[in-house]
Formats: sequence, C-alpha cells, structure tokens
Amino acid sequence: MLPVAVDAMGGDDAPAPNVAGAHAAVGDGIPVVLVGPPDLEGRHAPDGSVIDLIEASEVIGMYDDPAAGVRRKKDSTLVRAAEAVRDGRAGAMISAGNTGATMASALLRMGRIPGVKRPAIATPIPVPGSTPTVLLDAGANAEVQPDWLVQFAIMGSIYARHRFDIDRPRVGLLSIGEEPSKGDNLRKETHDLLVRTDGIDFVGNVEGRDVMSDSLDVCVTDGFTGNVVLKTLEGGMKTVIAALLEAFSQPEYAAPAEALMPALLPLHRSLDPDTYGGATLLGVDGVCIIAHGSSGADAIRNGIGVARDMVEHDVTAEIAAAIRPGGGR
Repeated sequence: MLPVAVDAMGGDDAPAPNVAGAHAAVGDGIPVVLVGPPDLEGRHAPDGSVIDLIEASEVIGMYDDPAAGVRRKKDSTLVRAAEAVRDGRAGAMISAGNTGATMASALLRMGRIPGVKRPAIATPIPVPGSTPTVLLDAGANAEVQPDWLVQFAIMGSIYARHRFDIDRPRVGLLSIGEEPSKGDNLRKETHDLLVRTDGIDFVGNVEGRDVMSDSLDVCVTDGFTGNVVLKTLEGGMKTVIAALLEAFSQPEYAAPAEALMPALLPLHRSLDPDTYGGATLLGVDGVCIIAHGSSGADAIRNGIGVARDMVEHDVTAEIAAAIRPGGGR
C-alpha cells in the first residue's frame, strides 16, 4: 500500500499530535509520509526509525480564505499532500487543518470523480450500542439540489458499508417529519427521487431525534443543516459529559461514581470524536480524511487507519462505478 500523507502542520496544536499519531500508525503497520518543513521535529522515533517527509514550506492557516490559500500557497502542506495522492506518491491524505482549504486542495488537485456533482463530507455520528450513523453532507455544500442529495445517498451508502461493515445500509432523508409530504420543496423532490433510486435501502424521511438512534445508518441532508446538526450534537454531548464529571467529583458521590465508572468509560469512548478519526470527503478522486482541528494523537492515528481502510476497500473506484457521468447510476 502507498503511504498515507499526513499534513504535519494542520490543527490547533500542530505538529506534535500529528507526528505522534503518525508514529502510532506506523506501529500499527500502516505506511505514512509526513508533509511539512525540512526541519520538522519528531520524525525520529525512539527505536531509531524515521518517517519519510515530503517537504513543504508554507501553511494555510485556520483563518485563511480556503480557495485563496490553495491558489497562493502552492508549497503549502495541504497542497503538497493532495498532490502526493494525485501523483501516486501517497494513497490517501489526512489533515486536521483548515477544513475549507482541505476540501479545496483535494478538489483542485485530485479532481472530482466523473459524474459527481459535488463532493460531500461524511461524518460518523456515534450511536451507543450500535454502529454510528453516517451524516452527510456535514458542511461542504450549504446549498444543494435534489439530484446532489441522491448522489450523497449513494456515496454515503457505499461508505457506510465498508467503513462499518453494514451489508445494506438504511438511508434516511433528514426532514421535519416522517411523512413524505413534510419539509420544503427540496426535501419533497429529493424524497421522490430517492424512492426511485436503485441500489440503496431508502427508509424515508427521518427527524433530528433519529440521527443518534439505530433506526438508520446513513442520514442525508444539505451541508448547512448537516453542519448545524453536527455542532449541536457535539456541544450537547460535551455538556452532558462535563455535567456528569462534575457530579462525580463531589465527595458524597465518590462511591457511586467509582462503581459506575467501568460501565461509563466504554460509553465515553463511543461518544468521543477521536475514536472515529475524522470525516471523509466523498466524491473527490482520492481518499481525503478531514480531522477535527483539536485532534490529538489518537484521533490522527485512527484517522490514518480510516484512510487505510478506504484505500484497501477501493471506495473511490466503487463510487465511480456507481455514479455514471451525467449524475445517474
């Protein structure tokens, strides 16, 4: 397998967690190449091994304009990572940096899969006791058209099947009611198209409360709504976890907290975004993993693992085969 290109300079605390995550992934048997400055610290592991480096002298910052950054900073870590995938020097890329610039670099350097109208961000939403729900689009396209959402359903179904080993993923369309008549014109037109789309298991409209349930596997929506749902769930889960930890820290609850902790730790792990390693940009002609800006070493390690899995399952080729030029199947 070709190495996974890791943007060493992307993220809030770069480069330390990216380099540490890369070393951990190498320990898992995954080939990795770092993309960063010539003097990048941490490439040498304690055992004497050294991770290969693709040199890049520039960084697209978190507050840089995405498209302008990609155009102007041609020697940035993001651009060089995407070019490595395009040129066959890497099998996939991952970055915890500027999300818009990550998408732009992947789209402008790797290109779009023929027939794909717009790429979409597929994000796993944890479901305690079950496999995660794949939410897409989680932020790439604020405004969409019905046929784009159909393609999101197709791509998300393929992704969920390989990412979470689901034979026939159930696809739901996010709306304000379960009835086909509910929602705006976009949702109504999309519902009609999805009913007639072969190759997916469309279960109809779903509501926000269903996203973290076991009633569906893929939730399709526009990027504006999807991003609001994602950030709302992230904030809600952080608030609940913080409240529990605060309660457990009280002396009078020490004994119950100690008794409950073994049961709650697996739940905490299942709700932790680091467990899933990031989102996947579906629809570009290569594998691109978008990690959270605050990703630690474990998140980068897990994201590299997701990249490896997507390459091994050849998800890009399967999406290309499923979506014919012109937007159909």
